[in-house]
Amino acid sequence: MIRIKAGVPRSVGRPRTDSRGPGRRRLPAWLRTSTRRPARRPLRRALSLGLPTVWGAVAITYKLACPLAQQNGFGARAVTSAVFFVVGTGLVVHVRHALLRELRQARRIAGAAQSALLRPLPPRIDGLHVAAAQLSADRDAAIGGDLYDVIATEHGVRVVMGDVRGHGLTSIATAAAVLGSFREAVHDEPELGGVLCRLDRALARHLRERSRAEHPSTGEEPDNPVAEEFVTVLLLEIGRDGEVRALNCGHPWPYLLSGTGVESLSHVAPFPPLGPFPLPRDLSPLECGHLLPGEALVLHTDGAEDARDSRGRFFSLRDALSRVARSTPQALLGSVFTALLNHTGGTPADDIALLVLRNDRQVRHASGARGTARQAPTHPQPTTHL
Repeated sequence: MIRIKAGVPRSVGRPRTDSRGPGRRRLPAWLRTSTRRPARRPLRRALSLGLPTVWGAVAITYKLACPLAQQNGFGARAVTSAVFFVVGTGLVVHVRHALLRELRQARRIAGAAQSALLRPLPPRIDGLHVAAAQLSADRDAAIGGDLYDVIATEHGVRVVMGDVRGHGLTSIATAAAVLGSFREAVHDEPELGGVLCRLDRALARHLRERSRAEHPSTGEEPDNPVAEEFVTVLLLEIGRDGEVRALNCGHPWPYLLSGTGVESLSHVAPFPPLGPFPLPRDLSPLECGHLLPGEALVLHTDGAEDARDSRGRFFSLRDALSRVARSTPQALLGSVFTALLNHTGGTPADDIALLVLRNDRQVRHASGARGTARQAPTHPQPTTHL
């Protein structure tokens, strides 16, 4: 595999002539080195096959050619048994190391792919202190069906938090389709409603392609592609003055951490989740007031509040946030996840994602600006609610 580094080395622009003949251009050193790497794989395979062959040849040679192996005495049998025990142990250890090496390589590849999907967020984005973490219910996956991202755009800091139906590896492709569309749409669409429409179209296209892949025999366009699939999505837009605007499709509202305590950002009923139903015609964002300096928003998926203990009691996320409301975003996440794992006995039944956004911008005295939770919602309540 040829590894292309970021940027172009200076030597690429000035090709040098090889000593093997005029007019023959020599590749840059970084490219020559990377093109020779695939040759190591056949060598490794030869070594992995050659070592067991050597061990087997040693055992057979000892049995057929060694005079001691031909004797029937107790001492000769003990030596023969010891030789074959050593040979067998060596083969088992070699196979074990080979399997572990392949497992570590597969985990590195999976980790890189999953990090590209839920990429690590920078600690600060346009004056906002950001911290996020995700816990997958599937032990074989570092991520699951939860998705989130925070991007600074010319329209403000835009945030997405979503939850794909189900959890584990089967929901990663759907999460990737929604996240990929969001990362493009937030820069192109001036309004949150346009971003939401782009996400809805991307999800519908992904479900159609998935349905055709699962049922390729008819060759016809499916009427209701994967009808039971849906994604809850929360879109936030935080302006430079701290103004918060939101569009919610079936997702839990975030909590606001302010000087007065912990309260929900809004109590307006959200739109239906993306997938089963068409979007409403009116996609005007909900005006949620202002996020003042020092205040924080905690976005979460329903796996946090739906987590149960051995007695069936739900986890109280509000109480957990109240105990650590004055902590830093990183410390807050650590405390909440510790409480969640203690509550569930270390085995959550669903994926859990938390995202903390704290306003660390300088104080600006704006007339009439109030905290987010202290402003009444101005958006009309949708008639449809799931």
